[in-house]
Amino acid sequence: MKLIVVTAALLFTFGAGSSAFADACSGRDHTGGTVAGGLLGGLLGGLLTKGNGAGIIGGALVGGLAGNAISRDMDCEDRPYAARSYNDSFHGPVGRRVEWHRGPNHGYIVTNREYYRGPRLCRDFTQVVYRRGREFDRDCTACQRRDGEWEFL
Repeated sequence: MKLIVVTAALLFTFGAGSSAFADACSGRDHTGGTVAGGLLGGLLGGLLTKGNGAGIIGGALVGGLAGNAISRDMDCEDRPYAARSYNDSFHGPVGRRVEWHRGPNHGYIVTNREYYRGPRLCRDFTQVVYRRGREFDRDCTACQRRDGEWEFL
């Protein structure tokens, strides 16, 4: 039964959601990025918590927020480059600037502060993206989950 649910969710996410991914990449509409992130986050939350409702809802919320934030500032082709800089920044020393480049588009992430929010390790960071001659910057927070992955708050 679990295999059927997972298969159906994957088909829905990648089949029916293909237009959502296209919208997220168009640079005009961020709804697709939010929806796609929410679907993937909910699916992962469900898989990691073995179907726990709170895990599914939490994963969907976090995934939706992350999908929206990423789709607002970056082209689809930029995202793998930026993702590596997030990973390096969250696992590196506080204050280090981690840059990414893809043609004329580029950006960087700087972790500003590290602290604990209850038992969770968190980092405040600044993200700066240069795309089509415009600068997009945002201050954000990410906290580490029990599985070691970082989630945007």
